[in-house]
Amino acid sequence: MKLEEVQQLLPVNIYNNLKHKIKEYKLSGKKEETAIDEVVKAYKKAQICPAESIGIIAAQSIGEPGTQMTLNTKHFAGVSEMNVTVGLPRIIEIFGARKASSTPSMKIYLKSPHNKSEKFVRQLSANILEILLKDISKEINVDLLNLQVEVKLDIDEMHNLNVSTKHITNSINESKIKKVEVVEEGDTLLVKLKGETKIQDLFKLKVQLSELFISGIEGITQVLPVRKSEEFVITTAGSNLKEILKIKEVDHIKTITNDVYEISKVLGIEAARTAIIEEVMGVFNEQGLKIDVRHLMLVADVMTTDGLVKGIGRYGVSGEKPSVLARASFEVALKHLFSAAAHKEIDELKGVVENIMINQPIPVGTGFFKLKLKEDKKK
Repeated sequence: MKLEEVQQLLPVNIYNNLKHKIKEYKLSGKKEETAIDEVVKAYKKAQICPAESIGIIAAQSIGEPGTQMTLNTKHFAGVSEMNVTVGLPRIIEIFGARKASSTPSMKIYLKSPHNKSEKFVRQLSANILEILLKDISKEINVDLLNLQVEVKLDIDEMHNLNVSTKHITNSINESKIKKVEVVEEGDTLLVKLKGETKIQDLFKLKVQLSELFISGIEGITQVLPVRKSEEFVITTAGSNLKEILKIKEVDHIKTITNDVYEISKVLGIEAARTAIIEEVMGVFNEQGLKIDVRHLMLVADVMTTDGLVKGIGRYGVSGEKPSVLARASFEVALKHLFSAAAHKEIDELKGVVENIMINQPIPVGTGFFKLKLKEDKKK
């Protein structure tokens, strides 16, 4: 076949890629025709029949390998013992669309030439690490006699993290903790509340000071610079994609996070869809299990089709089906039936589950089509 002949047959992106590759490899004559024929053959083979029950096939494709996955919830990434959720718990977390990942993590790539400088990478790692007051304190105690909170600073740790006492004092004064007075006594900070002070206020102040943000990027609790081939990549525990992308040396195209909701918020719903596919594929590949990416693409499409990330569950896709009977068959049947009766809902019986429930042919395969007979007018 000639290239012009398949333009209407193939999707635009496949046709354009084929055209580009033929030009790139300088194919002509018999070689060009063979390449075109193979692409058309592969495209036709990839297509499914009309009314194919692809939902069941996708569920089996994902569910069967899922039974072989490890139940270990975490593994350690690198020497710093950075926890990362893997295996079946991670799959459940993604498909459940949990808003808070149990182990959020990022891989931060840098632009050239910064990605080859170990000194720069370590400096950037130190700058983005979230530092709380408890991280640079030996102890934080409540002094009931003088009605104040004593913060004993760890001078060595402050030196390692490049934090000064003045920096800490400014952070306390500029924080949401109002009406406080800070006094320096050597390596100790004395924090007092202005006005009448109650004992419970002091203990509340202690907790607030312990979690006080000093420097870095909020949410990045651990950093681990790792050399991959010829460049350094910063792996983090914790995620804050929006703030990380503001750093001009960061490669915006390659930097990723495993938090699907954060990707949706920062980069949009299509990026979130891609993240769902890649995260799940990554889990399966890590376990050495094979799965057809098209089935994951189908699930990701269903989860993101409304422009929001929705889980596969009662509070997501399954709980929002238009069919009353389909919702009732999933779980909490009486609740759905009573609600449907109260709101005068009508079930159009267009899906599979509801037709099985009332013993009708299901709209799948041959059951999807209706035959019409065109009689001869003379007869």
